[in-house]
Amino acid sequence: MEEIRFCPEHGFYRGEKCGCGERGELILSKERVEKLGRFVSGLLRHFPDKFGLNMDENGWVNLESLARVVRRRYRWANIWIIKALVYSDEKQRYELRDDKIRARYGHSVDVELNDMPEADEDLLYYGTSEEEAQRMMEIGIKPVNQKFVHLSTTIEKSREVASLRTDTPIVLEVDAKKAREEGIRIIKANELIALAREIPAKYIRKQIIFNQYSSS
Repeated sequence: MEEIRFCPEHGFYRGEKCGCGERGELILSKERVEKLGRFVSGLLRHFPDKFGLNMDENGWVNLESLARVVRRRYRWANIWIIKALVYSDEKQRYELRDDKIRARYGHSVDVELNDMPEADEDLLYYGTSEEEAQRMMEIGIKPVNQKFVHLSTTIEKSREVASLRTDTPIVLEVDAKKAREEGIRIIKANELIALAREIPAKYIRKQIIFNQYSSS
């Protein structure tokens, strides 16, 4: 976890220096970034009702309402600090629009995300373990503890995700174009992540296997 700083020219960023070389003003320490990130992620993905937040079908909650909940737990946090968390996040976990905020992906609560754009990639990828890959080739890719399957737009990203869970990553190639043509809804969460309720096995074209010596 990296600290959040503010560059007068380029805005919020994470790490010790901005891309321009400027060592900006410290906004949040690493410890506070982790605490705030975990809590905001939980509010927007898993337990909005627990804290009285009204979430619509597309995952949006009122930013001021969320800020009040966050402030009750962390007195040092406010809307500006929450915006710093969002704007500095290279993984694009969150989205701000007018007076609302939402998580782009990772929901375990029921959401539809109907206002997200359709993914237009012909191929998408899903990183998994060697043990799970064969089962998915037979029954398809289904979400576990979340409402959507998270697909990657690049082989590299899917391999990176799989490598967090296994030493023998397998990447499944998904025929997203055919899936869409046959009625499977696939939406674009951000540049690297697409979402679907599930991917039936017939749209999985092949396995891409990496070994421990592979550098590609």
